[in-house]
Amino acid sequence: MNPGGRAVAVDFVEDEFEEIGYPETLPTYSPHMDESAAARRRLGKGKPEGAEEKVWYDDEDDYKAPSVRSISGGRPAQLALPPPTTLREFIFQNMPSIPPLVYTLLACYTRFHRIGLSATVVWDEAHFGKFASHYLKREFYFDVHPPLGKMLVGLAGLLSGYNGGFDFKSGADYPPEVPYVAMRVMLATFGVGMVPLGWFTAIELGMSQWAAHLVALMVLFDVGWLCISRFILLDSMLLFFTFLTVFCLSKFHNQQSHPFDFDWWTWLAMTGISIGLVTSVKMVGLFVTALVGIYTLQDLWDKFGDLHLTPREQAKHWGARVLCLIIIPILVFMATFKIHFMILNHSGPGDAQMSSLFQANLYGNDFHNNPLEIAIGSKVTIKNMAFGGGLLHSHVQTYPTGSNQQQVTCYHYKDENNEFWFWPGWDQKDTVWDPKYGSHDPNDEEVRFLKHLDVVRLVHVPTTRNIHSHTIPAPVTKANWEVSGYGNATIGDVQDHWVVEVLGDVVRGDVNRYLEPKSATVDPRARIHALTTRLRFRHQVLGCYLSAGRTSLPQWGFKQIEVSCAKEEAGSKPAEGTIWNVESHWNTKLPPAARSLSRSPFLTDFIHLNIAMMTSNNALVPDPDKEDLLASKPWEWPFLSVGLRMCGWGDSQIKYYLMGNPIIWWGGSISLIIAAFVSVGLVVRRQRYGGGRGTRKPAPNSLNGDSGRNGAALASRPGDGLTQREWAQFWHVTRIAGGGWILHYLPFLIMGRVTYIHHYLPTLYFAVLMFAHLLDYFVFQVPSTASASLQAVPTSSISLSDLSSIPKIIRTFRSLPRITRIKVYVFSITVSAIFGTFWWFRAVAWGIEGPVRDTWGLAWRENWNIYH
Repeated sequence: MNPGGRAVAVDFVEDEFEEIGYPETLPTYSPHMDESAAARRRLGKGKPEGAEEKVWYDDEDDYKAPSVRSISGGRPAQLALPPPTTLREFIFQNMPSIPPLVYTLLACYTRFHRIGLSATVVWDEAHFGKFASHYLKREFYFDVHPPLGKMLVGLAGLLSGYNGGFDFKSGADYPPEVPYVAMRVMLATFGVGMVPLGWFTAIELGMSQWAAHLVALMVLFDVGWLCISRFILLDSMLLFFTFLTVFCLSKFHNQQSHPFDFDWWTWLAMTGISIGLVTSVKMVGLFVTALVGIYTLQDLWDKFGDLHLTPREQAKHWGARVLCLIIIPILVFMATFKIHFMILNHSGPGDAQMSSLFQANLYGNDFHNNPLEIAIGSKVTIKNMAFGGGLLHSHVQTYPTGSNQQQVTCYHYKDENNEFWFWPGWDQKDTVWDPKYGSHDPNDEEVRFLKHLDVVRLVHVPTTRNIHSHTIPAPVTKANWEVSGYGNATIGDVQDHWVVEVLGDVVRGDVNRYLEPKSATVDPRARIHALTTRLRFRHQVLGCYLSAGRTSLPQWGFKQIEVSCAKEEAGSKPAEGTIWNVESHWNTKLPPAARSLSRSPFLTDFIHLNIAMMTSNNALVPDPDKEDLLASKPWEWPFLSVGLRMCGWGDSQIKYYLMGNPIIWWGGSISLIIAAFVSVGLVVRRQRYGGGRGTRKPAPNSLNGDSGRNGAALASRPGDGLTQREWAQFWHVTRIAGGGWILHYLPFLIMGRVTYIHHYLPTLYFAVLMFAHLLDYFVFQVPSTASASLQAVPTSSISLSDLSSIPKIIRTFRSLPRITRIKVYVFSITVSAIFGTFWWFRAVAWGIEGPVRDTWGLAWRENWNIYH
């Protein structure tokens, strides 16, 4: 009706309107919802047959967040482009690949530039280069880290033509036959791969192109990551696989709206594989594994609250995660150890860390020359059979507390101080000839084989001290009695007596059934064998058992394993630490016994080595009596309070200083603090004002626009200014970056081992992501208005070769929307600061030549010991 009340006929001419074709199928999500949120609004599979799928199309203001919180955010869904038909289309479709390609080429330059400048063994090349030598010579060694990274170092040596003959002493010059440059280049390739991974991860996390450029540039220009990637070390591989795990997790997250299709399975499995790889380089990989685990639990919790998923679908989701994120990583981790054992099949310096049966199957060991059956008078080494157990050991140093007698410990390396005699008790006839104190000819005596319940003395060969126990608490484990070395071959008492208890034999089973108590001879089937018979030594007076736990002695005990006499209740199961076997065996009255032993099970060797690794790692604690100039505290890392000299600092030496790009480290740490406040503020604001942009609509129950008091209050909520998509995106990246930083940093605050600044390098990645994320949230993802851009000067009229075009470029820039110009300013300033500090400190990573005092302006902080 018009104002005059008259009806007006309107004739619509069809030709005056453009005909618009509608697609046959409509999208299943609104512009303000990501696909995972939209998928949850569809009718589930339990709908009646023939029912149409119901799709919601909510506008921004009317959108009501579902009661089930969904894990969303990430890269928006990308439309599949048709195959290119022209070269121009091909170039256009592949334009997104150009930035990471350029950054990869720049990474090659920064990582490989002057990589062979220093021809000396730098820092931990002394360790990991030596491990490469062991792999090439196939000698078994021991280290606290899993084997994958060291096997890759060995592979680099093999491909470079290295023969394994160099011992990699710290600071030594590389001989001409060692291709150290080629080995460094191969391992630096992992450092190159970090840069494109940073770019692609930022894109998959849903960051803008601006933020993705910043992430790639920060990874490219951080001198800490650059320096650590240029040597024969494990850190470049650890960092690469950490980056890879975060990337695969981000890719999998973006497949959540298409569960169980090929890409979904691919990226879920790749996440599991990358977890296995990063953990197989260093156990620090467990921190990023925890990040994946927390993400997965939240994802499954959200799915549990989605009533559209049937129980069968829920079970499939759980089963897929168990398969790909638990079973596959474990298999990858175990496979690296299997390959490790297959390569290192020769006897080497790390034999003593493994079980006696494992050592017996290594080529080059001398066990086949030893007698098989143990007799009184035999000289032996005694191995603890607990996982990670060492060899019974003693040395001339005494306990500073307790009895002040000679220390008895467990030691994980072969040494003459591990050798003991089995001698009879003081109340038995002396049948052993001692060349030091004299006795009768042992050839006049018959061989008396050791058997179950025999009473013996364990006499330390180098010092002739008797292994002794008494009612004095052990130095660390106060609930047990102290075990010490006392007396000598002629001085002792009944406290030196130990009763041999045979628990069985690994190969022969229960051998005690062949014992004949009244017989003077020992049935051959009941004799104690080296390597395989499981023994315990019970103190004849106290009734406690000789035991080695996993407790390390303080520095006065050289961090060796404490040996004590453990009390045990009658009928209780024997503790693992109280079970021993004879390993090496010497007795001139007995012939060598060639024997064919079955191999120890792989799973047993795998567990044994991992426990030994953890035990040795836990022993790496700071020594309060010594000052470690290289060590640092975790709270010194985020703001780069310290650095680390990686080599000698003489004027004629090439010097490397491990530190970071101050702008990147400080900016990342500050961004973490800001993110915490922003997160709290957003939660409070959403709780107070609701979500969305906010409107002034009438309340839902109002009549003719006149709502009641409560309805008006509801209609007037201004919102927190974020769409559902923006809210989900902020929290998704914040959880990944903030959660990853916390999981990587906090463990170092509570662990007791010695720490160095390079331990922060994996943690730094999450600070970098947070730095770019906050700039993205506050600047780069703020929408620009289009009104001002209409006044832009056509780009076709601009030529950089024409000086008269410069004013046009300036006018074009000024005509851009204000927010766009702010983005350019912020991006330009940040990139300039990052590159500028990199260029200023580039020498610490590429090598400082000549006197360091000639390189001016590097000590920005007093604690950086570059000049003093």
